[in-house]
Amino acid sequence: MALRPSTTPRSPLAMAVLALLVASLGACKSDRVDTTGSIYPYDVRARHPFVLAEGSRTLDIFPTGPGHLDPRQSADLDAFLLEYRRYGRGQLAIDLPRGASPVVGAAAERTGAAIRRAAAENGVPNGAIAMAGYAAADPSLASPVRLSFQHMEAKVASACGLWPQDLGVSTPASNLRNEPSWNLGCATRSNIAAQIADPVDLVRGRPEGRIDTVRRTQVIDKLRQSKDPSTKWNQDGKAEVKTSSQ
Repeated sequence: MALRPSTTPRSPLAMAVLALLVASLGACKSDRVDTTGSIYPYDVRARHPFVLAEGSRTLDIFPTGPGHLDPRQSADLDAFLLEYRRYGRGQLAIDLPRGASPVVGAAAERTGAAIRRAAAENGVPNGAIAMAGYAAADPSLASPVRLSFQHMEAKVASACGLWPQDLGVSTPASNLRNEPSWNLGCATRSNIAAQIADPVDLVRGRPEGRIDTVRRTQVIDKLRQSKDPSTKWNQDGKAEVKTSSQ
């Protein structure tokens, strides 16, 4: 005997229960992302990360003598040219003041020529130097010869001094979370970035240098003689620190 499907109508309550069951089973298959806790960047490295960007390096040379540089500015120029040869990109720009008095203008021309000679002595080719001028703001003030070049520098990605949240009592929800302020640590990170000589050090470490062959030979020789290869430092109460040999 064949079974016939039931034609008894289902109650509304049963249909509602069935719909809830189907919805719950469908929710199990959906991709849900559960977020617990705060997503605020507590770490200062996340709020103010270091980035590598293009920047400019400048140096002002003030004319002080008849066609030569004083010892202080000559040392500054040598260090600046060395940095340009190591990290500089593009041309070395030398800007002379325009619109100053004839005496100042002549001194600036002589200083510019002295800078070109110093650059040639430091290995900067003549084609890498670009001479230009700038308008002096006040002829009565000292107008320097400005040197500049482009290079890669480390900096903080965000600007310091931003306060997106009030540190007072106007935002109770933010205060109850006890989170560090957004600007905390930005100035410190900016100062650290300004002191980095080679920004590539933030990307990767440097390779190992050459070994000290003399020290290695001494250590191996002591080991062969069953002696302690380490160095013993003795403080004898005086202002010097000396070593004692085995």
